[in-house]
Formats: sequence, structure tokens, C-alpha cells
Amino acid sequence: MGFLPKEKKDKIKRFIKYEDALMSLTAEILIRAVVCSKLGIKNESVKFNRTTCGKPYLEGYDDFHFNLSHSGSWVVCAVSSKPVGIDIEKIREVDLDIAKRFFSKEEASDLFAKEDNEKTEYFFELWTLKESYIKADGRGLSLPLNSFFFRIENDNVIFVSESEKKKFFFKRYDIDKGYKLAVCSMESHFPEDVEIKSFEEVCKFLCER
Repeated sequence: MGFLPKEKKDKIKRFIKYEDALMSLTAEILIRAVVCSKLGIKNESVKFNRTTCGKPYLEGYDDFHFNLSHSGSWVVCAVSSKPVGIDIEKIREVDLDIAKRFFSKEEASDLFAKEDNEKTEYFFELWTLKESYIKADGRGLSLPLNSFFFRIENDNVIFVSESEKKKFFFKRYDIDKGYKLAVCSMESHFPEDVEIKSFEEVCKFLCER
């Protein structure tokens, strides 16, 4: 906590649930460990800021992009030389009617055409893809969720947006059968596997920096 700016400390302390505070702090520990490892700088030199749309970035390194997400027992991070977004969600019971509000007509139609035992999982497939794209794009909630759509056919991700001129690429990872994880990047190359570290390993690494 000693390395964190007052704003971040205050945010962590405001969490009512200990688990939420711990996940937020873990995300901060993780990205600092990644930055120190990738860029070879000391923890005390790491300074983050936010764009006008609220997307965090590392000060002084224009070609270093990152994004974080956490859900349940997982905290995940993606880094790239170009804009990147990542989202992880624990699969849980959800009111599927919210898809009518936050999904495009095409996505909602695809979702409700699924068998009942497939709908919840497909919902989170779409949700993580959409979140990863929004986070990579950087405009946040100013980007309407129904202004683009995803479709998954034969395990391939199809992305359609009439207004998007930039090229984005997507990859889904299976790290836990109870979760969905999606990454969006402006780079076409993705690692085949996710590098997994325990909380203790990440903390130990950062303490040494």
C-alpha cells in the first residue's frame, strides 16, 4: 500500500467487503509486477494515470499498453505494444433479459436461439468479448454496447461494426471451467497460453523490486 497514490489507497479502503478490497489491491500488485518485469524499472518509479475517458496508462511509456480485470478468484492482466483490453467473468445465473438492453439485436437473437442449457455460457462468451473490445477501444461507456456485435461460429469469433475503422483481433482462453476470458488487441499475435502465477509469487517478485 505504501507505493500507491492516495487516490488508489482511498478507493481500496472504501470497499465494504474485504474480498473486493483484496482483489483491487491484487490487480495493482499484478500490473506493477508486470511493468517491473517487462520494462526493468523499479516499483517506486511506476506511475499510472488515466485518459479523459478513464482508461489507465503508464506514464512515460507510450508503447506500453495494459488492461486488468478480475472476477471471483481470478485477477488477469494483458499487456501489448498497442491498445489492449481483457475481461474475465465468473459464469453465474443471470437474468438473460438484460441482453435485450446491452446486446445488439443480432447478439440477442443468437443468444435466445440457443438451447436453454447453453444460454448462460454463451451470454458470458459475448459479454467478455464486448467488454474486452470496449476496454481496448478506450472510449468506455460512451461507446454504445449495441453499436457493434459479435457472433461465435464453429469456435471462430466474428466481429462486425459499421463505424469501426481500426482493426481489432480477439482471442478467448480457457483457464477455468467456471469462467470466461476474452482478450482484444490491435495486434494479431496472441500467446497460446496464459501465464499463471499465485498471489504469493507475484507479491514476492514485487517486494524484490
